[in-house]
Amino acid sequence: MKPTATIINTVAVLFATLTSTIASAAPGDVDTSLTFNSGILVLAFAGFLALVVVVQTIPAVITLYSMIKAAASKSDTKEALSAARK
Repeated sequence: MKPTATIINTVAVLFATLTSTIASAAPGDVDTSLTFNSGILVLAFAGFLALVVVVQTIPAVITLYSMIKAAASKSDTKEALSAARK
């Protein structure tokens, strides 16, 4: 029963991902010149949004580093306490 469920789930995920591909336009129909001819203000706004996203990753990385460091120090402390008790 388990292999059958795996195959059914795989096919369902495959069809779910194909719907966006089928709904999208053909590669020849996409015109990117509209983006680049929109003017400097549109490009500056897109650049500003990209800058905001990049700047927000800095506190996230610092927080992740602190969490990993705290978890590692707690495990070192537990090992030191268990070694001292023996």
